[in-house]
Amino acid sequence: MAKTLRTSGDYTIKTGTGASGSNSVFFDSKTTRVLGDFVVDGERTELNTSVMTIEDKFIVVNKNNSTADTEDSGIFFNRGTANHGLFYWDAGDNEFQLGTSTNDPTSITTIDNITLANIKVATTPSHNNHAASKSYVDGVGGTGLTGSTNNTITTVTGANAIQGEANLLFDGTTLAVTGAATVSTTLGVTGASTLDGVTVTDNTISSNASNADLEISANGSGNVKINSIDFLTSGEMISKSKATALAIALG
Repeated sequence: MAKTLRTSGDYTIKTGTGASGSNSVFFDSKTTRVLGDFVVDGERTELNTSVMTIEDKFIVVNKNNSTADTEDSGIFFNRGTANHGLFYWDAGDNEFQLGTSTNDPTSITTIDNITLANIKVATTPSHNNHAASKSYVDGVGGTGLTGSTNNTITTVTGANAIQGEANLLFDGTTLAVTGAATVSTTLGVTGASTLDGVTVTDNTISSNASNADLEISANGSGNVKINSIDFLTSGEMISKSKATALAIALG
């Protein structure tokens, strides 16, 4: 039999003795509807539902925290006998973290056990602030870096590839090249007050300084040789016969 109980003031149900009662109140019905605000004062509330629909636009986690970002907070995901899934704000590192944890969400304020997990994103980002997938990063500019060890230059694939860590080695100071090397660039030399240099392109060496001589000097007592003809390091002028021979040799 349906029954409506109406009161003009507060209505309190007490079970057992004492100011707050000691027993339970059960609503054994298909639907229990509360028309108005519903407040639960207690340390723990469990909702045993298969699907929960929330109308609120925002969810506040760790509401009663009044400290300056010293408590971790987030969402745990039950994975049965496996470690919990976890997405949370790490107050100590000032960042979000995602992974699995053995921590018990009912007894902690700080996550001290986290195994970071992967997060899957769209293959191609469409905004500068979007996270990028591995396939997108590997494909940018047609290059990819693999096998990096210490200061060794490793294989880069693509149209303009650097080939192999076996042939290139950089120790932080010197770039060592095993095998033939082709240089097409400007080599800068610091002078007393200006910066001069030479350009090496294919089989041509030229000076970058305006109207300047191109000087080639040997080290110590060594000689400068061009097509097997010696140019003495003493600074002496070469003989006419050697000059003629040089002109003939150079064509």
